Amino acid sequence: MSTDFDIRFAIDPVSASTMNTAELREHFLIEELFTLGGVNWTYTHYDRMAVGGAMPGAKALALEVIKPTGTANFLDRRELIAANIGGPGTITVDGVAHAVGTKDMLYVGMGNVAVAFASADAANPAKFYLLSAPAHASHPTKLIRQADAKRLDLGSKEAANERSIFQFVNADSVKTCQLVVGLTSFAPGSVWNTMPAHVHDRRMEAYLYFELDPAAIVVHLMGEPDETRHLIVRNEQAVISPPWSIHAGAGTGSYTFIWAMAGDNVDYTDVEKIGMDELL
Repeated sequence: MSTDFDIRFAIDPVSASTMNTAELREHFLIEELFTLGGVNWTYTHYDRMAVGGAMPGAKALALEVIKPTGTANFLDRRELIAANIGGPGTITVDGVAHAVGTKDMLYVGMGNVAVAFASADAANPAKFYLLSAPAHASHPTKLIRQADAKRLDLGSKEAANERSIFQFVNADSVKTCQLVVGLTSFAPGSVWNTMPAHVHDRRMEAYLYFELDPAAIVVHLMGEPDETRHLIVRNEQAVISPPWSIHAGAGTGSYTFIWAMAGDNVDYTDVEKIGMDELL
């Protein structure tokens, strides 16, 4: 088994506005999250969020410490949410096994030591999308199923943004220190996400796009409202969104995405809405 990581430093909006396509992708796009039999991490300097993927085959994969955390164990000063976008799997936390189905998420609090990821069937491996942020308190491990998430139906067919938002972490579901995670799916024919756009200066965000056809793409919009840029994103790739950036996009076909935030404020409504006339 191998655990790999890379580091992304924080980029200011003026520097980002000067970047070409290759530079934007280098700093903001995570192209390979899932490697069979491995754990891949991207450690960011945006609120110290770590974004990763674990894809166990016939053998379980351990949550191993990585150098950027600076601790003996990965969760000594961190919390974790693992969202399964693959086949059924199991996450064992300090000897307690939790069955995590497709589109279920497991919260694991600070202080847990032995965490292992396994697939129920190696021929249909689980794909655990991993999200971790610094923590100041230890909260109980908890499984959150999509059926238990708070659902909001937004948008319209006319605007091609009719969508359902599932808030897996909310005031009634699970206590976290700063991680906020949810999933968005679309009605047939709708392709726009998070439009009209917004920014939230008090927290960063990460987007994982999945359930795309191999030939499909998402055009992810980023940047300051009056200095926008774009990234071409393919299936099971993630985007790092700085606090100063909008985060929106449109797909050439159907897709689903998981959004995750970390920072000062877990209030969903703490955003600055951007009018359509303000985008350039």
